[in-house]
Amino acid sequence: MHPSRRAVLALAAASLLVTAVHAEAWPTKPIRLIVPFPAGGGTDIIARELANKLTSSGYNFVIDNKPGSGGNLGVDAAAKAAPDGYTLVLGQTSNLAINPTLYPKLPYDPVKDLTPVSLVASSPLVIVAGSSTPYKTLGDVVKAAKEKPGFINYASSGNGTVSHLAGESFQKTAGIKLTHIPYKGASQGATDVIGGQVQLYISTVPTLMGHIKSGKMRPLAVTSLQRVQDLAQVPTVAESGFSGFESVTWFGILGPANLPKEVVAKLNADINKALKEPDLRQKLIAQGADVSGGSAEQFSKLIRDDIVRWGKLVKDSGAKID
Repeated sequence: MHPSRRAVLALAAASLLVTAVHAEAWPTKPIRLIVPFPAGGGTDIIARELANKLTSSGYNFVIDNKPGSGGNLGVDAAAKAAPDGYTLVLGQTSNLAINPTLYPKLPYDPVKDLTPVSLVASSPLVIVAGSSTPYKTLGDVVKAAKEKPGFINYASSGNGTVSHLAGESFQKTAGIKLTHIPYKGASQGATDVIGGQVQLYISTVPTLMGHIKSGKMRPLAVTSLQRVQDLAQVPTVAESGFSGFESVTWFGILGPANLPKEVVAKLNADINKALKEPDLRQKLIAQGADVSGGSAEQFSKLIRDDIVRWGKLVKDSGAKID
C-alpha cells in the first residue's frame, strides 16, 4: 500500500476511534440544563424530575433557571452555547412554536439554531379561580365577563406563553373581554391569585396542581379534549359549552445547533428509557402531565408543524405582546 494512502487510512481510523471514545465517555462533567422559566413552575418541575431520574444513568445536571421574555432568554442562551453536549434546554411550545410568530424579532431560530433531542411530556392547561372569588364554573366567569367587559383579570406565565395565547383564544371563542396580566413565570402569578389581587389563572396542570389540591385555587376547566386523570372531577372547556376548544403544551430537551449525533443518540435513548420507568411516569402523571418520548426526528417534525399551527392561531386570535 502506498505510504500516503496508509497514512490517510490511519488518520481516518484514529478519528473514528476518538469519536467513539468521546461518545462513550460523554458526559464527563455536569450538564447545564436551562429552564427558561422561574423555579416552581410546570417546566421547572418536569425538568427536575427528569434530571433526578437520569442520575441513575450517569448524568449530573445543574438546573439553571433563566426566565424572561416568554422563555426567549433561556432558549437563546442555549442556542448560543457551545455544541458540546454540556448545555441543554427544556424548551416548550411557547418559546419554540408560538414566539416565532408572536415576537417580531426573535433572537434565535427554533429550527436552525437548536438541535431537538427528545420530547419529554405534554400537558393541558387548567383555568382556575382564586378560592375567594365567586366563580364556581367557567359559565360563571363568562356571564360575569359579559356583564362587565374587562373587569375580570387573568394571570399567565408571560407574554407569548401558551397560557397567554389560550386566554386570548378562549376570549374570542366565548365572546368576552378579560384583562391579561403577564408574569415572568408561572409560580409568581400564583401568589397574587391566592392573595386575591388576580381573579383567574391559566397555566399548566403541573404548575397549579399543588395549589388546587390545597384548596387555594378552584379549578374551573381543563383545556384538553379529555379530562385529566388526577382532576377527573374538573370538566374540559369543551364540556363547559365551548365545543372543540383545545390548548395543550409540550416540553422537550434540545441543545445548540450541530450537537454531535452521538450525543443526541445517547441522550435520546437514555431519556426514553427513563420515561418508561414507573416511578418517573407516575410522578409526571401525578402532576397532570402526559409522558411522551420518541425519536429526535419526531420531535423535530413536531416543532416544525407546530410553528405553522400555532402561528395561525396567533394571527387568528389577534394576540399581541403587551
